[in-house]
Amino acid sequence: MSECFTKSPGWLDWHPDPSRPAFTLPPGTVDAHCHVFGPGDTFPYAPERKYTPCDAGREQLFALRDRLGVSRNVIVQATCHGADNSAMVDAVRASGGRARGVATVRPGITGAELRELDAAGVRGVRFNFLRRLVDTAPKDELAAVAKKIAPLGWHVVVYFEAGDLEELEGFLGSLPTPLVVDHMGRPDVTRPVGDPEFTRFLRFTERNDVWVKVSCPERLSVTGPAALDGQRHPYTDVVPFARRVVEEFPESVLWGTDWPHPNLTGHMPDDGLLVDYVPHVAVTPAQQHRLLVENPMRLYWPGEGV
Repeated sequence: MSECFTKSPGWLDWHPDPSRPAFTLPPGTVDAHCHVFGPGDTFPYAPERKYTPCDAGREQLFALRDRLGVSRNVIVQATCHGADNSAMVDAVRASGGRARGVATVRPGITGAELRELDAAGVRGVRFNFLRRLVDTAPKDELAAVAKKIAPLGWHVVVYFEAGDLEELEGFLGSLPTPLVVDHMGRPDVTRPVGDPEFTRFLRFTERNDVWVKVSCPERLSVTGPAALDGQRHPYTDVVPFARRVVEEFPESVLWGTDWPHPNLTGHMPDDGLLVDYVPHVAVTPAQQHRLLVENPMRLYWPGEGV
C-alpha cells in the first residue's frame, strides 16, 4: 500500500533546470557526495525521521549526472531513510557500476548483511553527529560498527559541526578505518582561515587517515553570493577554506554536489554553477584532476585506474 508523505514546512525542492557548467569537468569525474530520496511510495521514509523531503530518485540523479558531465556518483544514505538502505542500494545497483554507496547501519547488523551490501556496491558507513538531523548513537555502538566493517576495507564517513571536533577527535582517531569528513567539518567561515578551530581540523586531518570533502559551500556560506542567476563567483567566503584544504591535502580531497541539497532554507543552488565553483578552490588542472578523478577513484574504485 502506498503512503502519502507531506514535505516538511518550508522545504526547498532541488533546482528544476540547472545550467550547463562553463567549467568542463575532466573525464571520469566523480560526484562523491549525493543522495536519493524515495520516491516515497516505493521506498517509504523512516518513521523516526526529523524531516520529510521531496522525492528525488535515481532517475533524477542520473539525469543530473549526465547534464553536468559527471561520470560516477557516490550515493550517501539520507537520514530521512534511517537505516533502511533500500533506496540507496537500488540506485547503486541501477547505475551499471557507475555508483558506490555509503550506508547507515545498526550495531546488530550481521556479517552476511554487510557482505550483501558490499556486493551491491556499498563501501562505507556514515556516522552523523548533527543533533538536528539524527539522534546520535552511543560511541560504543559506533565503534562496534566500525570494527565490523573494517575487514571489508570500508571507511567511515563522519558529519559533525566544527565546534564538536574537540570532543570527537579522540574517538574518531581511534576507529580502525579510514575517515571521510563531510563538508570540511563545517567550518565557521565568518572566522579567519587561521582561526584555532579550523587549524584544529587541519591538524586532525594531518594526524589521521582522513579524506575531506570540499563540498557544500551553499550550506557553509554566510555572505555568498549564491550560485544562482549566472553568478560566476559564488560563495566567496567559503573559497579560502576549501582552497586551504586542497593545497594542504591534495591527495585526500573529494568533491560532491550534495544533490538534492536537503534542509537548505535560504536558497536552492543551481547545480551547474556549483560545478563552476570548483576551479575557484582547485585552481590548477593537476589539483582538479586529483580532486575530481584520481582521489575518488582510488577510494571507491581501487584498481580500476583513471
